[in-house]
Order: sequence, then C-alpha cells, then structure tokens
Amino acid sequence: MRTPAESAPVDELWSLAIEVAREAGALARQRRSEGVEVAATKSTIADVVTEADREVEALIRRRLVEARPADGFLGEESGLADSPDTGEASEITWVVDPIDGTVNYLYGLPHYAVSIAAVRGRPDPREWEALVGVVVNPATQELFRAAAGRGAWLDDTRLAVSTPGEAGALIATGFGYDPATHDGDFARLRRVMPLARDIRRGGAASLDLAFVAAGRLDGYFERGLHAWDHAAGGLLVTEAGGRLGGMPGGAPGREMTIAAGAELFDRISDAVYR
Repeated sequence: MRTPAESAPVDELWSLAIEVAREAGALARQRRSEGVEVAATKSTIADVVTEADREVEALIRRRLVEARPADGFLGEESGLADSPDTGEASEITWVVDPIDGTVNYLYGLPHYAVSIAAVRGRPDPREWEALVGVVVNPATQELFRAAAGRGAWLDDTRLAVSTPGEAGALIATGFGYDPATHDGDFARLRRVMPLARDIRRGGAASLDLAFVAAGRLDGYFERGLHAWDHAAGGLLVTEAGGRLGGMPGGAPGREMTIAAGAELFDRISDAVYR
C-alpha cells in the first residue's frame, strides 16, 4: 500500500515543478547576465559545468526538499540522492537537469533550459512511470509542461506532434563530446538524411524534445543521453501524442533516444538501426 507521499496527486507535483522551474530559470537567466565561467569539465575538456549549473541545481533541490522531504532526487550535477527524510520514503523521484545546453549557456546562445520531472518508481527510464515534466527556456521564458493523462501544454495551447509532408521531416539530433563516437554519429545521420527535409542541432535535448511535442520539429534522435536529459521532455512528447523510445523495443537512454510521431518514429528507428 502506498503512503500518502507516494500517492501524491499529480496536480500537486505539477504545480510544484512549474513553480520551481520558473524560480530556477530566473536564477539561471540572472547568472547568465552577470557573466559565466567554467567551473569544471566532465567527460571531456569540451564537456563543461559552470558554477551556475551547481547553484541552480542546489536551488531546485532545496525547494523540492522543503516541499516534499520524503522524495528522492536525481540531478545531473549531484547524482542520485535518497530522501533526507528519516521517515518512510516516497516512491517519487525528481529528475533534474539544472541547465541543459551548458555550452550554449556559456557562449550566450539563448537555447538552454531548466528541466524538471517527477517519476514514480526506481529512477531508471526502463522502470519508472513519468508523472510530470516541465522544461523552461529562461532566455525566451517559454515554459513547456506535461502531466500524465493531462496533455502537454505551452501557455494555454495544448501541444500535438506533427506529421511530416512530402518535403520530408525536420529532424534534430546531437553529437557527444568524445571524438571517438563521432564516426558512428555521422554514419547514423547519413542513414536518417533521406527522411529529412533538413537537420537541426540545437544543443539542448530537453528543448529538442519540447519542440517535437510542439510540432516545431518533426522528430529527434540522439545517442548518449542521460536520464535527466529526456525525463521531462520525453513526457511532453508522449502527452502530445508522440512516441518515445531507444533501441528497438526499449526505453530511451544512453544507447539511443528517439522521439517523433508514430510513423516517423518507426522510420527513424529503422534507419538508425539498419
């Protein structure tokens, strides 16, 4: 039997995610206006983290703990943390990317996002049930939101994935920071190109997924994503009527993430795994 924390209404989680994402986005935007410096590197010298990443994640975690101390937390900068509550933990975990598109952020490109999702179950895309997802672009102040069974929204507009026309699909992708992976990435891109009218590479997975949900992109695929990259944006896609997956029959993840309407999803998957 679930505890009260475990059976928390989706609306409560949704409202909290929206509130915290807006606050975090304002902080990220303020820090960007003050100037950004690299604090450390991660997988390679090109894969950076800024002090703003850490500060924004700390704010998000603090606000979530204050509101729901029994929940777990999985963040890009701090990793997986169990509930700090000394009582019975809930089944809810918050999956957070404080600044998705850090290199864009560092260079002053207005295409980065705060991504916050709440999931039920183990914090593993193969097992969790996504409950709410919020993606906010602080530079444009657009806030995309979705909740299980309640649709995906931008302001008062309900979102729906697109159907490509005869000219082909507008498809987004991305490339990892490790040069050793680039040949494989380019080979997959060549196989997908016959489906495309053009390709976009935005540099922020959560926004690519939000744009698929909004019909601004027809489809998206990328290797190497972490759970926090797609947790919120993936729910936007499925609640907008699209499909989200990874390797054939699998969940999105490090090997592959694909998002699109049903027909295009299958065509991208076939091309990627041909």
